[in-house]
Amino acid sequence: MPEGGASISKPSAGPAGGGAPEGTADKGRGGPPDPAPGGAAGAVKGAVPAARSAVPGRRTSLLVTLLLGGLTATPPLAMDMYLPALPEVTRSLHAPAATVQLTLTACLAGMAFGQLVVGPMSDRWGRRRPLLAGLAVYVVATALCALAPTVELLVAFRLVQGLAGAAAIVIARAVARDLYDGVAMARFFSTLMLISGIAPIMAPLVGGQILRVTDWRGVFVVLTAIGVLLAAVVWAKLPETLAPADRHDGGVGETLGSMRRLLADRVFTGYTLAGGFAFASLFAYVSASPFVVQEIYGASPQTFSLLFGLNSVGLMVVGQINGKVLVGRVRLDKVLGVGLAVVVAAATLLLLLSLGVFGETGLAPVAVALFVLMSAMGVTLPNTQTLALLRTKHSAGSASALLGTTSFLVAAVVTPLVGIAGEDTAVPMAVVQLASALVATACFLGMCRPWRSGTDRKGGGV
Repeated sequence: MPEGGASISKPSAGPAGGGAPEGTADKGRGGPPDPAPGGAAGAVKGAVPAARSAVPGRRTSLLVTLLLGGLTATPPLAMDMYLPALPEVTRSLHAPAATVQLTLTACLAGMAFGQLVVGPMSDRWGRRRPLLAGLAVYVVATALCALAPTVELLVAFRLVQGLAGAAAIVIARAVARDLYDGVAMARFFSTLMLISGIAPIMAPLVGGQILRVTDWRGVFVVLTAIGVLLAAVVWAKLPETLAPADRHDGGVGETLGSMRRLLADRVFTGYTLAGGFAFASLFAYVSASPFVVQEIYGASPQTFSLLFGLNSVGLMVVGQINGKVLVGRVRLDKVLGVGLAVVVAAATLLLLLSLGVFGETGLAPVAVALFVLMSAMGVTLPNTQTLALLRTKHSAGSASALLGTTSFLVAAVVTPLVGIAGEDTAVPMAVVQLASALVATACFLGMCRPWRSGTDRKGGGV
């Protein structure tokens, strides 16, 4: 749809249930006013409800949901399809494992800092144009990764790939905030997790099969084709969801002011840090598991891909339990607390197994502990994002950028630590996972203080 096409405005109640007004979520919490002025998204002059937008009916909602899910799948596609090839890259480019893992760190760092730029841009110019520009650069950078002759150039191209791919992540969340609120937003994030969760299941499986017929460069060729497809569908089908009346005309000063006001909200910052360190615990597994499963326990790339896919299934199933069963019935703070406790328990077990406390145990118990940890992310990650975004109505792009930047930046910092002791032990992975989970729990309890908000969430569901 051209830039001037009709926009979709946020309904007062999402398709999955009635969403509480944002002020309800903030009631009694002492949160700051919205970071930037502007009219409510649903009150834009000339706007129409989502059910009567440019592409009418349920088909519009389904199409937008599928497309947003595809955009949020950009990070697992860029990361997970490449994972089975990591040991081969070390041999092909004659580089140590720690250096090759920097290709993951560079992509993560790019996604972190890119969101800080693209998020505010989308608040100023709308969602479509920054998204299309980001996807175009992402395609070029991914193609260059396939041609990289040295590990240093591969790291550089992965950095650019991450910077550009950040547009898909941050704008997908901002669009969701444009369209939904309250309980409806919580359920929508769980739906997005179901759709985007297909990527980490299929990506390593596809990557493993690609390695049967070609080398690691072929993985990036496939990623380039997927990027082209995503860009084409966005150009043709994604409407603008941020009406001109809700955009910010200010420059860098206003952007920094919005972010400063967001970070001054202790509860928003608490959820942001909790989600960031929980993501770091997950990504310690993502970056180290190819070496742990294949090099330490001797599994094939195909076996690793299968185990990785099963873990992603666990995350998806728990995410759907969160969205379809728990949201609206159990307060999200309570669900988040249980999820963090399970992550801490699973990471503790992994550390004990890695230290040999239970003797020689083999791959099976390690795989079970990783499955439990990954599954718990199905309630941890979407709920931290939902609870943080409920603190802001306007400047959703900036808020989404802070959420994403924190997660990817923390993960980028901890990723090299999992390989610091080489390829012969899983202890660094387990230590990083446990430390990250403990910090996430401390931020949640110390800054969000969930025991004080038991009566502040309308209906007990948010």
